[in-house]
Amino acid sequence: MAKLEITLTRSVIGRPETQRKTVQALGLKKTNSTVVVEDNPAIRGQIEKVSHLLKVSEK
Repeated sequence: MAKLEITLTRSVIGRPETQRKTVQALGLKKTNSTVVVEDNPAIRGQIEKVSHLLKVSEK
């Protein structure tokens, strides 16, 4: 399977609690932190929900 590199580019300060929890579930903690995860439909759904806060690239 493909891997995705996800970077949190914008702060979660002032965002709704559901968006904060989604970012946390992706494994991101601070602005500019990056994680590499397997590409699957669940991860894609989470990315879609907070796409305005993230930068995503395929690895």
